[in-house]
Amino acid sequence: MAIKIKTAEEIEKMRIAGQLAANVLDMIAPHVQAGVSTGELNRIMHDYMVNVQGTVPATLNYHGFPASSCISINHVVCHGIPDDNKKLKKGDIVNIDVTVIKDGYHGDTSMMFEVGEVKPFAHRLCDVARECLWLGIEQVKPQATLFDVASAIQKHAEANGFSVVREYCGHGIGADFHEEPQVLHYAAQELKNIVLKPGMVFTVEPMINLGKADVKLLGDNWTVITKDRKLSAQWEHTLAVTETGYEIFTLRQGEMPFLPR
Repeated sequence: MAIKIKTAEEIEKMRIAGQLAANVLDMIAPHVQAGVSTGELNRIMHDYMVNVQGTVPATLNYHGFPASSCISINHVVCHGIPDDNKKLKKGDIVNIDVTVIKDGYHGDTSMMFEVGEVKPFAHRLCDVARECLWLGIEQVKPQATLFDVASAIQKHAEANGFSVVREYCGHGIGADFHEEPQVLHYAAQELKNIVLKPGMVFTVEPMINLGKADVKLLGDNWTVITKDRKLSAQWEHTLAVTETGYEIFTLRQGEMPFLPR
């Protein structure tokens, strides 16, 4: 497994790309309302990326993916395809996942939105998924392992009665969208062999299910849903291992650590 250690110049480019990706989510937030279609949200983000930021939407045409973002509603785990016929409704929970390319480097991030007032269990799932992200990130430092990251995520999800998706995971990122290592979010023993070193850059993006962990790929070969049709939630950041811990490239405006009280 060849994990690329980024140079200071590459880190700076990723810092910029990550901030631009975060800015897309900040920009789209006021538009995430009942009645808007996911296709319209995608168009607004595409226009902002291309015409305002001067970035390239990394998902567009990536292995044939037809949109500039992934928008996953309720029981859709990930890779939801934006659609003009799919309108948000009050009570929906929605993940919006964006990746931009700037000067050849990728910034990748996602967050959950709650449309109107959602059911208490749906709100709790979104909160716990976000806590899982931060608990995983908090483990990142030199000489720690990806097992430490995954174990923190899995323990917190399961302690709250939720499950962790196993088929999809975080990943190294840089000039390529997906690099080594694979960042699993459950405590697989092989993760103990991946020791963190300064200059590693990867995403942490746990997918947490209300019901069972089992998922199903739909016939479009992109959309992943929970097999039991129960809700799923996901948050994602891109970060680097530093000499003393970590640096998150994709923090949104005013975002603070979101850890269990």
